[in-house]
Amino acid sequence: MSAAELVPCLRDLYSRLPEMYFNQPWELQSALFLLGYTDELEDEAAIVAAVEVGRSDWPQWRAA
Repeated sequence: MSAAELVPCLRDLYSRLPEMYFNQPWELQSALFLLGYTDELEDEAAIVAAVEVGRSDWPQWRAA
């Protein structure tokens, strides 16, 4: 799964579990897998790239 494909997963994860917003990429790697967002442990570099995008536009898409 590429970083572009992980961004929607992270946005959904952040909206459902806001406490995940501050987790490190290695913690998100296992959380995405354990919660069923991905079928395998994703590359940490792809998660880092997706996190940068997901966190950069957080105020625009989070619930008010």
